[in-house]
Amino acid sequence: MTKNQPSLSGRLSTRRRIYTMVMRALMLISALLCAALVIFLIVYVMYKGLPNISWQLLTTKPSYLSDTIGILPDILNTLYIVIASLVIVLPLGVGAAVYLTEYATNHRLVAAIEYAAETLSGIPSIIYGLVGMLFFCQFLGMKTSLLAGALTLVIMNLPTIMRTTQESLKTVPQSYREGAFGLGAGKWQVIRTVVLPGCVDGVVTGCILAVGRILGESAALLFTAGFAHALNGFIEGLNSAGATLTVALYVYAKEEGEFEVAFAIAAILMILTMLINLAASLVGKYFKKRREQ
Repeated sequence: MTKNQPSLSGRLSTRRRIYTMVMRALMLISALLCAALVIFLIVYVMYKGLPNISWQLLTTKPSYLSDTIGILPDILNTLYIVIASLVIVLPLGVGAAVYLTEYATNHRLVAAIEYAAETLSGIPSIIYGLVGMLFFCQFLGMKTSLLAGALTLVIMNLPTIMRTTQESLKTVPQSYREGAFGLGAGKWQVIRTVVLPGCVDGVVTGCILAVGRILGESAALLFTAGFAHALNGFIEGLNSAGATLTVALYVYAKEEGEFEVAFAIAAILMILTMLINLAASLVGKYFKKRREQ
């Protein structure tokens, strides 16, 4: 027994080392594969798209008479729909998160609302587009317009804003609330002056994530916002059909066969996505330092 014990423990330690080495190798291969796919996608899109980006492309509108292509209306439509969506979804999402975290006492109701929000975040975007077309465009008489697309995107991004704000509200220490109550502040005053300033990072993060999803959405907007390339002002643009950058990419690549323009738009969207991710990271670090101080 005593003679076999060292050999048995040695065999076990050897197997453990081999198992650890194999798992480390598999995890390293997985990480390198993910990084290689991301780098390949970025490099390929930039290589194909950046040479096709020009000042004329960015500052003109399409003209079929002079056979010129410009994406200025698509850029403005994207800006319009981002602004309209955020103006509506931020108060709704933050208000819902505040109610669920600070006011709601019925745990079953809170669980039901949270479950509904998680279900909404998992629904395919094409279904949002179909519902938005039937409800906003037809039932409410908005027709195909950027406003109908913005309202559809509000429903899509409401769970993101609500959940990120709710999780951020939960990180505010309960002692802050108790201290404010001890000083004689009311419920809403505590929320407005103590709780909300302490969770600004969650609101900003949710806002940035919502902007990223709005920029990358195309399926829902094809049904609701349309794919017109008209150059309009903000109010007129919201009440008329218009293509965002992602919809324009689909139209130029699938319908018109202009792959150079499609890759140029893809490169612009890639740059915007990377800037949004960088902004989210910087905002998170900034508010984390402020909270530590």
